Amino acid sequence: MTIWLFAYPLLGVFSGFFAGLLGIGGGAVMVPILAMLFTAQGFAHEQVMHLALGTSMATILFTSVASLRTHHQHGAVDWGVVARMTPGILVGTLAGAALARVIDTRSLAVMFTLFILANAAYMIADRKPPASHRLPGMPGLSTVGLGIGAVSSLVAIGGAALSVPYMTWCNVRMQRAIGTAAAIGFPIALGGSVGYVINGRLVPGLPEYSLGYIYLPALAGLVLAGMAMAPVGARFAHRVSVKSLKRVFAGVLVVLALKMLLGMTG
Repeated sequence: MTIWLFAYPLLGVFSGFFAGLLGIGGGAVMVPILAMLFTAQGFAHEQVMHLALGTSMATILFTSVASLRTHHQHGAVDWGVVARMTPGILVGTLAGAALARVIDTRSLAVMFTLFILANAAYMIADRKPPASHRLPGMPGLSTVGLGIGAVSSLVAIGGAALSVPYMTWCNVRMQRAIGTAAAIGFPIALGGSVGYVINGRLVPGLPEYSLGYIYLPALAGLVLAGMAMAPVGARFAHRVSVKSLKRVFAGVLVVLALKMLLGMTG
C-alpha cells in the first residue's frame, strides 16, 4: 500500500499541471494510469475502469477550482457561457455515470481510447474555423452542455477535450476557451462524482476505503498535488503559446490510452 501512496501524488503533479495549462481537468491523463495502478494493486478486473473513471472525476472536482481561479484572475472565464451550459451539463453527467455502470470494463476501455485518439488527432491538426462561426444562444449551449456532460462523465474528463475544440471552432480565443473550460469542469465533475458514488455504492467487492466507485486513498494523493500544480499550469498558459505543447500532450495521451487498452483487453 505504501508505494501507491507515492505514486498518486506524482500522477497528481503531472495531471494537475496540464489541467491548468489546457483546461482539460486531467482525466485524460489520470484514467489510463489509474487503471494501470489499480490493476497492479490486484483490484478486481471488472471494477478497474469504473474505479479509475470515478476517482478521476472526483479529482477534477478539486483541480477545476484551483485552475479556474487563476484563469478568472486573468479575465479568461466567460461566466455567461458557463451559466448557459451548466443545466445541460448536470443532466448529462448524471446520465453518463449511470450508463457507465452497465458497460463492462473492456468496452469502457475501448470507448475511452477511441475518444482520446479522436481528440489527439484534432489537436494535432489544429484546423482553423470559418470566420462566421459564433457561439449559439441559451438553447444551443444548453444542448451542447448536455452532450459534453454525458461524454465527459462516461470517460471521466473535465469536458475541455470537447468544450475547448467547440469554442475555438466558434472563434473563441484559445486562452479564453481554456479558462471557460476550466470553469465548466466543476459542474461536470460535481454531477459525475455524485453519479459514480450513487451507482457504485451497492457494488460488492470494491476495495477498502472506496466511496462508491471513488477510491479515496488515490483521490487524496491526486488532489493534494493536483491543486498545487493546477494554478502553475494556468499561469503558464497565459505566458506562452500552447500550440506545440498541445501536440506533445496529444502524443502522450495516445501512448497512455493505447497502453491502457492493451492492458484491459489483452
